[in-house]
Amino acid sequence: MNFYADYVEGGKVYTNYEDLKKNFKIKVPENFNFSYDIIDRYEELEPNKRALVWCDDTGAEKVFTFADIARESRRTANYLVSKGIKKGDAVLLILRRRYEFWFFITALHRIGAVAVPATNQLLQKDLEYRTNAAQIKMIVSYDDTIQDEIEKAMPASPSVKSLVTVQSDREGWISYSKEISSFGTDFPRPQGELATHNDDIMLLYFTSGTSGYPKMVQHNFAYPLGHIVTAKYWQNVIDDGLHLTVAETGWAKSVWGKLYGQWICGSAVFAYDMIQFKPGVMLKKIEQYKVTTFCAPPTVYNYLVRADINKYDLSSLKYLVTAGEALNPEVYKKVYDATGLKMFEAYGQTEATVMAGNFPGMEPKPGSMGKPAPGYDITIVRPDGTKCDPKEPGVIVVNLENGRPFGLFTGYYHDEEKTKSVFENNKYLTGDTAYYDEDGYIWFIGRNDDVIKSSGYRVSPFEIESILQQHPAVLECAVTGVPDPRRGQAIKATIVLTKLYEASEQLRISILDWMKEKTASYKHPRIIEFVSALPKTISGKIRRVEIRENDQKKD
Repeated sequence: MNFYADYVEGGKVYTNYEDLKKNFKIKVPENFNFSYDIIDRYEELEPNKRALVWCDDTGAEKVFTFADIARESRRTANYLVSKGIKKGDAVLLILRRRYEFWFFITALHRIGAVAVPATNQLLQKDLEYRTNAAQIKMIVSYDDTIQDEIEKAMPASPSVKSLVTVQSDREGWISYSKEISSFGTDFPRPQGELATHNDDIMLLYFTSGTSGYPKMVQHNFAYPLGHIVTAKYWQNVIDDGLHLTVAETGWAKSVWGKLYGQWICGSAVFAYDMIQFKPGVMLKKIEQYKVTTFCAPPTVYNYLVRADINKYDLSSLKYLVTAGEALNPEVYKKVYDATGLKMFEAYGQTEATVMAGNFPGMEPKPGSMGKPAPGYDITIVRPDGTKCDPKEPGVIVVNLENGRPFGLFTGYYHDEEKTKSVFENNKYLTGDTAYYDEDGYIWFIGRNDDVIKSSGYRVSPFEIESILQQHPAVLECAVTGVPDPRRGQAIKATIVLTKLYEASEQLRISILDWMKEKTASYKHPRIIEFVSALPKTISGKIRRVEIRENDQKKD
């Protein structure tokens, strides 16, 4: 069973994109709360239904039913209340892919507290900024490395009142694992002024922005319902199936693929708490646990096909999706040849749910992020606000005249100025550029700051990177613009080589000649630099801004 029909008008399952886009509507009940209205209902109606399958690198594994999740969620809510957490308090969760993450985040929803997931890659300064910006009251974490950084940050984090470890013990920390069994499993739905409401803040995410301090994206209690589209019509999760989204729980992509939409639509979630990504091990886990639907960024797929994907029995897989960066057609072809499955791309932001995607009834075009998602009225516009013609680059905007899509964020926390800057004239300005093709498919170009303007042309760094990554010597690459007196900007490719190649002038010339055969002359890189690693955000996004800044320093 699943609860899809309870929250979709008419309960209809759509198999045609035009019908889906035109007629799909979400029903939002008053005061929806995911923990009570989804998890506890499963416990009541189908308690033994599988909810979470968890394993780690030590060989440990656990399977949790919805009855298990409901029980531990309520127990954890009692635990949190005993430590002083109440409605509106912000709690930082740094739990990697530990199963306790699901207990804590759903417990916070019960209380009406604000969950603030974060990655365990944060350092002292990152933590100081986050604890003060969000007025964090409690930090819950797991491993020693991040706890060392947390302790360094504490003198500059006055709002933090308690540190909780889910390990057995650490000096100066409260041990969740030692205390939790003593707490009861009854936690009635709060009433009166303690009740949660749809417009209350439920989640805060710090974006991993490629420049400046991260922004705090706030989502309300209706947000999980927006992920029905994510799970049902992009990921195509299966009732009683097993879905794997690779993302760590510190990123918004995690609740896209590890919690809300999957459980509403009846799929169990698979969580592999890996210390280090190893393609062969990931493929073995998919084979062993019979994962049915899979989501990962194109870079992960690239590593999987290089790990000889054909050695593994992946027959359990029914649907593959990808997002986060442009999909290389060569990777698409290799995955298709190995699995017989097409990869369906999508586009979204921390600020939203799936905004555009390749949905049922559509033939995916590798490299295209598809068409606007139901609920999202998307237009690509010129600087004057008029709609672009096919193949004409412009800015992606979400029109709000006919209502706000469920899942779109409610603003940037404690930053009215920034919120107003992206919500103008009844539109949400995404800050991303793209173009339509003649069939209405959308092709991503990049963030406004990343677009290269060379010889009068606007060039997408993603497009050039996608081509470069087809070269056998290229492991990773980043394309940027550098000042050029004749062209305005010249195209530069910063390349990390595969292990079989070494940097040389001969290889540089060979790659430049190879590119001349692959794309138009105005898209050719004029400069190639070989490096050992690319600068990235802690979420793994390439920081092109840092490459540009370093180039300016060289000048």
